[in-house]
Formats: sequence, structure tokens, C-alpha cells
Amino acid sequence: MKRRKFLASAVKTAGAAACAQILPCALRPGLLAQEAAPGNSSKDSTRPQLALTMDDPTLALSSVLKWQDANTRILKAIAAKNVRAALFVCGKRVDEADGDKLLTAWDEAGHLICNHSYSHLFYNNDRTSYENFASDFLKNEKVIAPHRNRTSLFRYPFLKEGDTVEKRDRFRALLKERGYRVGYVTIDASDWYVNQRFIDRLRKEPKAASAPYRDYLIAHLLDRAKFYRQLALDVLGRDVRHTLLMHFNVLNALVLSDVMDAFEAAGWQWIDASVALDDPVFCSQPQTLPAGESLVWALAKETARFEDRLRYPGEDDVYEKPKLDALGL
Repeated sequence: MKRRKFLASAVKTAGAAACAQILPCALRPGLLAQEAAPGNSSKDSTRPQLALTMDDPTLALSSVLKWQDANTRILKAIAAKNVRAALFVCGKRVDEADGDKLLTAWDEAGHLICNHSYSHLFYNNDRTSYENFASDFLKNEKVIAPHRNRTSLFRYPFLKEGDTVEKRDRFRALLKERGYRVGYVTIDASDWYVNQRFIDRLRKEPKAASAPYRDYLIAHLLDRAKFYRQLALDVLGRDVRHTLLMHFNVLNALVLSDVMDAFEAAGWQWIDASVALDDPVFCSQPQTLPAGESLVWALAKETARFEDRLRYPGEDDVYEKPKLDALGL
């Protein structure tokens, strides 16, 4: 199923200064008791940096891998890098006793627990009103409320922020009223689709190897990271601390350790999500319409200077399907 099926040239100095003042408290008062992981103090700022953000933890994976095993493997891979990630929780996928156990494991490991709405509604069409979207967002607060490292970060489902100015700006006002910031993605990708292809193959061939899908996923993620990093440099004139979007799924559970190693081998450096999100770029509110996509994509779109490099949507299965077909995956 398609992820999108329902489917300026720099951050202003004054805005960046104001953001630098509000970011530390915006993430914390009563919502987050977290210090940076010890390893962050020795990071090399001359290397491009990124943080792992993971969407949609779920109890319903597949017969291939139970959620308990997937959760253990993902958390172990992150812990090996001595960093803390951000988990964006869609309530309907974990709203039961076992779901609380899943989230508690992340919470106890010090990762951020963030709001990703309750029902994962698609906001960029006339079937989802502002009222319905806002109600669904608020409903999810009770799911993440019990956790010590819950934080006032919200990520839009499908990265879609509204198809009209009114819907976009009304919801932004609601987020501000409730003390939230957007947990933007800077490096978007289609890991969810590579996983879907892997699961489809396993249904036909239960003993199919994960290695070809792992190799494709790594190449795809590194390619997207290179693209969005260069775009950020061209739009903003500087490196930003990036946030990579990945999903809680079978393939990522099996290969996340290899993915993280590959980024390091390519020169990237893993940092805590809370550190990445302190970058002033995350205070931006691009005035694009329809609103959404990667933050870097939206900032580039806002300038109207990069049309030859931007596709819409920024990432989707339609871009990866021909490549995977050609490889027989």
C-alpha cells in the first residue's frame, strides 16, 4: 500500500536566536527528564551528524518475527552506538497492555517517546477535517502519558501537514498552544516499502534471505541521506544535524545494526535525537502548500529555486518499485 496513497534560502538570524532560547525548555518542562548519552560529548562536529527517529511501533508485525524479538533487536542495535533515538507512537498500534510493555522498554532505555497521532490519519485531503485531526492528536496523549521520557514532539502521519492554509495554520496554532514542536524529518526515505517487498517475498518463499533487501535498503538510505544533506547545504549554507526516518518493522529489526554501521562507514556520525532536534532549523515553519514532506524538502520548495531537484511526493514506493522489480526483489 502506498505511503502517500491517501495520499527561505536560509534560516533567519532572529528566528534562529529565538529558537535557541526556547528549544531546551520546549522539550522538557514536566515532559522530558533526559540527559545526552555520554558518547555525545566526544562527537566530532566536523562529520555530518544524524539521529535515528523511528515511527509506528506495533504489536502486529508478521509470523516471521514477534514484536518482542523485533523490539529487543532494534533497541540492542541503537544501544551499541551509545545514542538515544526518538520513537513516534501511533496509539492504535499499541493501545493495549503489551503495547505499554513495548513503549516501556524504550522509555527505560532513555529514548524519547513522541506523539504520532492515534489513528494515523492522512491530513492532506478533504476527508480529514481539522477537527478530526486535532481530536485524534489529543487522543494519543493518553497513550504516551505514562512514560517518563514522553516529550512534546509531534510528527504528522505521512509527513503531511495540511492541504489548505487554514488546516495547516490552525493545527500549528494548536501545537503551539499545547507546547509542542514538530518532530521534523530531514532525511526521508522509503524503508517501509522495502520492508513490504521483503514480507511479500517471505509469504511466497518463507526461507528467502534478507541480505538482498538489506543491501538495497542500505544503498537507498545512504543515497537519500546524500541527497538531503546536499540540499540542506545548498538551501541553508550549512550542515544541519539531521533526523533520519525509519519504521518499526521486520526488516529494520533484522538489519538496523548493519544500517547504522554503514552510515558510520560512509562518514556519518550518530547522535542523540534530542541533540539533533536542538538545531535551530527545527524551529522552521515552511509556508508551502500542500504542507509537509522532509523539512529540508519544504525549505527548498519555499525558495522556489530548486524545482529541478524536487519531486512530489519527496519519497514514495513509485520511485523504488522499478528498481526492486529490476533486481527481482
